[in-house]
Amino acid sequence: MKNRLRLGVGALVAVSFFLAVGFPAASPTHSQASGAVQKGATVTYRASGAFDVKVSPAAPEDKAEGTTLGRMTIDKHFHGDLEATSKGEMLYAGTSVKGSGGYVAIERVTGILQGRTGTFVLQHIGTMTRGVPEMSVSVVPDSGTGQLTGLAGKMTINIADGKHSYEFDYTLTSIP
Repeated sequence: MKNRLRLGVGALVAVSFFLAVGFPAASPTHSQASGAVQKGATVTYRASGAFDVKVSPAAPEDKAEGTTLGRMTIDKHFHGDLEATSKGEMLYAGTSVKGSGGYVAIERVTGILQGRTGTFVLQHIGTMTRGVPEMSVSVVPDSGTGQLTGLAGKMTINIADGKHSYEFDYTLTSIP
């Protein structure tokens, strides 16, 4: 992260949680050359690639009684199967216990997902309990537009050697 602003303890907890914690892939599906995995009557696609992210403090932190509340903006550039940009906001809380905190974030993704153009919204929910992370990144229902109308899915964020990557398991359903 190249953010040169000084961040408070809560922001550091949120940023380290959001950017520096790698998560193993949660889906038992596997990637094929076509990017599709058959599951019953539903076809689940897998997109993967790298991304660059910049987070910036958006307001002064609110510190009181052992907790810090704050807000940050998110700017991402996705590469690979998802060629897109996103803008979003994160709210976070850090505690006086090292490695504990939580965040929620919303980001609008605009671009091309494996040849389909449109936008969709990702919702992040995460906690870290004394250094043990839990995280969920899901497509907000019915947020897809254009050729991504009917998009549903979950994204896994991985970090290895300081580089960010994603695996995105998704479905596309026709909306009547």
